[in-house]
Amino acid sequence: MKNILYTIFLLTVVSGCNLGSPESKKPEDSLEYYPPTPPELSKEEFRYYQRILPAWFDSALNFRGFNGAILVAKNGAVLYEKYTGTIDLRKKEPLTDSTAFHLASSSKPFTAVAILRMVQENKLSLSDSLAKFFPGFPYAGITVQMLLNHRSGLPNYVYFIPNSKWDKKKYVTNNDVLQLLYTEKPNKSFTAGTRFSYSNTNYVLLALIVEKISGKSFPEYMQQKFFQPLQMNHTYIFTQADSARSLPSFNYNNAFWQNDFLELTYGDKNLYSTARDILKWDQALYTEQVLSKSLQDSAYKPYSLEKPSIHNYGLGFRMLLMPNGKKVIYHFGRWHGFNAAFARLPDEKVTIIILGNKFTRAVYNTARLSYDLFGDYQQNGKPVEEEPEALTTTAPGKKIQAPAIQEKTSPAGKTAKK
Repeated sequence: MKNILYTIFLLTVVSGCNLGSPESKKPEDSLEYYPPTPPELSKEEFRYYQRILPAWFDSALNFRGFNGAILVAKNGAVLYEKYTGTIDLRKKEPLTDSTAFHLASSSKPFTAVAILRMVQENKLSLSDSLAKFFPGFPYAGITVQMLLNHRSGLPNYVYFIPNSKWDKKKYVTNNDVLQLLYTEKPNKSFTAGTRFSYSNTNYVLLALIVEKISGKSFPEYMQQKFFQPLQMNHTYIFTQADSARSLPSFNYNNAFWQNDFLELTYGDKNLYSTARDILKWDQALYTEQVLSKSLQDSAYKPYSLEKPSIHNYGLGFRMLLMPNGKKVIYHFGRWHGFNAAFARLPDEKVTIIILGNKFTRAVYNTARLSYDLFGDYQQNGKPVEEEPEALTTTAPGKKIQAPAIQEKTSPAGKTAKK
């Protein structure tokens, strides 16, 4: 790693750009959220990152068949931004800063913030039982908090539905997942609250809770409550009506990845967004306009400490708790050929966003290893794996049985390893 960083430090590259957001004072109850204008970086710091970041991402991703978007920012100021490849590998239209990618499990932090916002508004409690929202729910002792931190013990629908009696020619919705829990009662993984086990079912149910409390569909609620106020103009929760505008995905060998019958569930996935929109979201989280500091602190707290590890899970956010006190708040994701990496380095106020629609595991490790460009994050261990939902019911190139959805047309460097 030292040799790589020393090499890229010596390289010269083209300069980047800044992406700012206007400040505006609003009433405390206003839904108009404006991230603060980022402070200016010193010339020395900016030029340092202009040397090392393009060289790192070119060597790790851009020159290795990557198809997607990369954005890195510090204090909200963009240090590096690049779009490589085409919207559809079978065509020639290039990716742009307005191309929205499927975030896969990187959608989960958005769902979590929606729930925590409802907690802040006294519309629910983290200790509320699921029976409060789903009368007669067949799994006892599960709370909203257990859904958020994956300690519910609920089986993962991505695995149990393909093995159920569900007609694979029909799309599964969030309500269908709930009804199958009632009717088929697949075995739980463990007693609620006793340990951690990642399950997409948790976040499907959280989206249903948002709908029950708000009286709106989850896509509509997220648009009105967060995306529109934050001017995240290219961000949406996928529904079948979005088929014509949504990005297709591809396997590593350029094979088009077919949709399947699990395509319409949301909360756990199915949020489409751009790198620039995600940066707006990220910067809003550094204020209390979206969520209070106390609730954000609770989201970034580790909840699974049964086994000593630097890896842990908060309320919708993964984290690395390094032995030297460094902390990374992040969430990676994969669905079909989509890869997503969203990471925050709170000490340095750094944001790392990588979005792709041609599958490559390199996305995750490139994001992870880039932490050390900003501080001593000790990221020289074993490669990380993609998210659990990576195992899908349909392999690329095979004929699907589901009805086809319409095809989608530093001075900080002084502490960094070198």
